[in-house]
Amino acid sequence: MKKDLACMIFKLSGSELLGRVLTTGAAALAIISTVTIIAFISVKGLSTFIDNGISLKEFLLSSHWYPDRPLEEGGPQVGILAFVFGSVVVSTLAVILSAPLSIACAVFMVEIAPNWGQRLLRPAIEVLAGIPSVVYGYIGLSLLVPFIRENIGGLGFSVLAGFLVLSLMIIPTIVGISADSLKALPREWKEAAYALGSTRWQAIRLVLLPAARSGLITGIVLGLARAFGEALAVQMVIGNTRKIPASILDPVTTLTSAITMDMGNTPMGSLWNNALWSMGLLLLAISCFFIIIIRFVANKGGIAQ
Repeated sequence: MKKDLACMIFKLSGSELLGRVLTTGAAALAIISTVTIIAFISVKGLSTFIDNGISLKEFLLSSHWYPDRPLEEGGPQVGILAFVFGSVVVSTLAVILSAPLSIACAVFMVEIAPNWGQRLLRPAIEVLAGIPSVVYGYIGLSLLVPFIRENIGGLGFSVLAGFLVLSLMIIPTIVGISADSLKALPREWKEAAYALGSTRWQAIRLVLLPAARSGLITGIVLGLARAFGEALAVQMVIGNTRKIPASILDPVTTLTSAITMDMGNTPMGSLWNNALWSMGLLLLAISCFFIIIIRFVANKGGIAQ
């Protein structure tokens, strides 16, 4: 009996050791991969400023993008202001449109809809999240662009088409996180609001939404990050004109679109290629900024004062 017990303890300790090794190895692999990717993109991205002598001010604040212009015509210029402006405008407008709709949908799904409504709405949102980006872009190219061209004006390829497609794409992200935040709230808070004479709308507006503020903001920021990093769907409907638009009916381009269009056509080590890596480094920095915002909001949490 003692021998069987010793064998069992040995087997358990061996399994525990194997599990610890596997989990530690997985965590180390994740950390090493992240550090390696950041280091690689940083080295490639900084080549524009170190090897090619381009100033950071010229790179960020100039809208002149002529990376292959010969020296006798003035030399190459790699100002990305138009790309940054396009990304910011399209992503911000998409979030402004989708955030209120998404939060309203989450409130309806969690607090208002009957059980059958929740069983139908949640899978519908998940289906939207599972549709590939190219499908959104193709639908926008086939239906939205001609509609804008025939009924609103312009060429159809525009800021308007871009942020409408993006707003639909990020709705599942914001709805999912907002709904989970509302579900996580203690039920006693809503019951206490009802006990004090609040209507259902007053309980939602004055108690539940402020209490879930941290999760709602996190969902909006993640939606903005998704919109900022989207490439293919936006590229198909915005026209990809490398200039700052004067209205929402003008074509535009974004950082991600410029990278995807040019990366395969540039020789490694050239100024053009290095500038594209610098744009990737800028996108990485923006992603880190979004993560910092989410961490700050999540740590703050709580009910709005």
